[in-house]
Amino acid sequence: MENQKRNGGGEVLDGSNIMELVGNEQGFNKFVDHKFHELDKDRDGKLSLKELEPAVADIGAALGLPAQGTTPDSDHIYYQVLNEFTHGKQEKVSKSEFKEVLSDILLGMAAGLKRDPIVILRMDGEDLLEFVNGPSYYTEMTSIFSQIQNSSTSLRELVIEAFGRLNVDRGIPPTSDSWVFNNIVDPALLSQALNRPVSDQETFLEEFKKVALSVVNCLKEKPVIVAHSENTFDGSGVKRLLSNKFELEKTLNTTLGNLPKDRNGKISKDYLQVTLDVVSPSAGLPPVGAIEEMDKVISEAFKTMNNGDDKKMMIKEEEFKKILIEILGSIMLQLEGSPIAVSSNSVLHEPLSASSTLLNPS
Repeated sequence: MENQKRNGGGEVLDGSNIMELVGNEQGFNKFVDHKFHELDKDRDGKLSLKELEPAVADIGAALGLPAQGTTPDSDHIYYQVLNEFTHGKQEKVSKSEFKEVLSDILLGMAAGLKRDPIVILRMDGEDLLEFVNGPSYYTEMTSIFSQIQNSSTSLRELVIEAFGRLNVDRGIPPTSDSWVFNNIVDPALLSQALNRPVSDQETFLEEFKKVALSVVNCLKEKPVIVAHSENTFDGSGVKRLLSNKFELEKTLNTTLGNLPKDRNGKISKDYLQVTLDVVSPSAGLPPVGAIEEMDKVISEAFKTMNNGDDKKMMIKEEEFKKILIEILGSIMLQLEGSPIAVSSNSVLHEPLSASSTLLNPS
């Protein structure tokens, strides 16, 4: 399912085609029928946990998550996706349940892409060549050299660090990506004699340009596809959720319905963090562990609300909701006062259309 618009040098994924598919009842029913049939291997009209696994994996791929088993944070999201389908029970899922959950997930993805579109960039050396031969090269690289000149005496190491300081606007894919370094940057480095000390700024500028031009040639032979996104967390998503009482109550009731309770219907305060993780997408917040600055904001909100209370304390559902809303309010106020801006660049090592088979209509 490709939802792309051209935007200058890249393609923009903005969720429009997802909205169009889900909004077309006849088309979406056909889409669900086909996908359900693909997954229902034993043809019993329901999906077992094992049969759901490819769907969960493909949704993870469409969300840009690493493969299951890679990190605890991403595994937690995979678990939550599976939990959405099964409602926390070890039971099979009917086609109507599959359709309902898939619709909710797709609409959530579309809303996220509309709010924070992803730009797909094809880096083939043209932008880098333009920068190297352009008027801003000397000024920008002089500034970078002044920042890194004392970090190493090796010309090679300084050139590597300088590449890391340039962003995708200059036509450089993320050099922290091992494939990019091994196939694009390192061959260019090896083409020059850089195993010597740095003598002065002019030498650095001259040698860096030689390597950059070699990188241009490598990119012409092996273009790199990069997914670029820029997000600003300013509390507006939290504010939207808190101001919509119906949506807030629905989100909290759905989430709390899956939490363990004692015989009196009370919930352990220890589940506040788990609940916030589940509610976060509805509040326009990233998963815990994804952005260090956001983790600090969340940690501060929990400190403010806990006041040294025992995390294992059992509390009534309404009290649990009240505390969670106060935590969300604290996060909103912190972000309104100090918004957090982040950008990310991920190298796509396979065609975009192949990253998720579930979400591509056949």
